[in-house]
Amino acid sequence: MNSIFTPKFSAAFAAGWIEAWNSRELERILKHYARDIEFTSPFVSQMLNSDNNTVRGIALLRVYFTRALNAYPDLQFTLRQVYSGAQSLVIEYQSISDRLAAEMMEFNDSGLVVRANAHYAAVNAKPRA
Repeated sequence: MNSIFTPKFSAAFAAGWIEAWNSRELERILKHYARDIEFTSPFVSQMLNSDNNTVRGIALLRVYFTRALNAYPDLQFTLRQVYSGAQSLVIEYQSISDRLAAEMMEFNDSGLVVRANAHYAAVNAKPRA
């Protein structure tokens, strides 16, 4: 895999990732992630009743995503911007209740996400026009 992501690759990946989440189909969402995924989010501890904010491995990511989908039945993402990097990208999107979010994703040579860090704007932050 090319170590520098083109805007075309990044846009296609982001569109597919958003569509997978909006479909609410767990397997479709998980196909973007490697088996040895390391996923960090401030919501992990809340969803998994843990002191840790990082999920390691696809099995635990499955549990986390299942709980998130169940907790937010109206979950719908809207793509705002995609940033291409060297073997990584950032997807900025509107999340639940129009909350702004951005996820930085690093990829393996097979094009699967091996590390992701989720970031969220304050609840009362307004999306940019």
